[in-house]
Amino acid sequence: MPWGAKTVEKSRIEFVCTAITGEQSMSSLCREYGITRKTGYKWLERYRKGESMGDHSHAALLHANRSSLETEALVLCERAKHPTWGPRKLRKALEVKGHVELPAVSTFAAILKRNGCIDPDEGEKHTAFIRFEREKPNELWQMDFKGDFGMLNGKRCHPLTILDDHSRYSLCLQAKENEQSDGTFTSITNVFKENGLPDTILCDNGNPWGVSKGGYSVFDVWMMRLGVLPLHGRPLHPQTQGKDERFHRTLKTDLLKRIAMIDLYHAQNEFDHFRYSYNFERPHEALGLDVPSKHYHPSRRALPTKTDEPEYDSGRVLRKVNYKGYISIQKRRYYLSEAFASCYLELIYEPNDVVTLCYGGFRIGQISLAEQLQLSRQIFRR
Repeated sequence: MPWGAKTVEKSRIEFVCTAITGEQSMSSLCREYGITRKTGYKWLERYRKGESMGDHSHAALLHANRSSLETEALVLCERAKHPTWGPRKLRKALEVKGHVELPAVSTFAAILKRNGCIDPDEGEKHTAFIRFEREKPNELWQMDFKGDFGMLNGKRCHPLTILDDHSRYSLCLQAKENEQSDGTFTSITNVFKENGLPDTILCDNGNPWGVSKGGYSVFDVWMMRLGVLPLHGRPLHPQTQGKDERFHRTLKTDLLKRIAMIDLYHAQNEFDHFRYSYNFERPHEALGLDVPSKHYHPSRRALPTKTDEPEYDSGRVLRKVNYKGYISIQKRRYYLSEAFASCYLELIYEPNDVVTLCYGGFRIGQISLAEQLQLSRQIFRR
């Protein structure tokens, strides 16, 4: 691994961290990095003296307030394992591992800056952003496909992600060969079996959970039969699913930019390791540097063995949706969706010639009989 394989400074830091541990002889370590033993000892000595690892810097020797070499090596080695983690995450991770008497976060930052691990301009871009979250786990799940990427076998991977809004716990990170409904719904069902049902699930308007004609999707009907409220973000507004989008960014910087996936099997194996680290090891800023697993628990609502059509109390006004997705009211047809074909909807007549349409425990829209048009298609709990 010659110095040119990475940035020179980072390669020297990795070399020194490994040399300090004593787990590998100096001769074999120098051969691995493609340098002479003389060069290796030179950089080890410079590090011990507290000098810069860069070519042109001639920093002073040890300062009175500089942390010990052992502490500095500990911080740099942890950073080498997690190149995208900042001072707060690194300190929390070492604390969880049992290290005591750790320096302040500012000292961690100084160590990283001194060794060229932090770009000041890049750090300015990642200021804290306050996001609102639900009060309890499983009140809301966010779901989306991360942008697909090419693999070394010439095919593409479509990562399916599901995140709990309250805890930021990653419920699903699945490497899919496409975004078609059959495989996607199978993965969602497996998540329901493992974690139970959420109260609400939020996704965008694209396939496989949206429809192009503006009606209700098969996914919407499936969710309502399970007692789950389906929500869709506004078109062209990905920030509606901000937490899942932020998860995608972490996935990209921490994994996808670092490892080229060979095939779906390789991708899934890497996804599983990443998801475990994200849920159980990676400190999360929005959780007070806790890990998501400390804030999540499965839902008490188990996935039923089968989903039946909703039942209505006697005396209700019902209409059957025809096979083309239309419902007939006062001799006029209104298009809903083929997803409701052969389903019964309840009609509630409101003032001003308005009819509210309900499917089981959900209000799915309103129709103005006077204007002969559908006023709303938004789904609410009754």
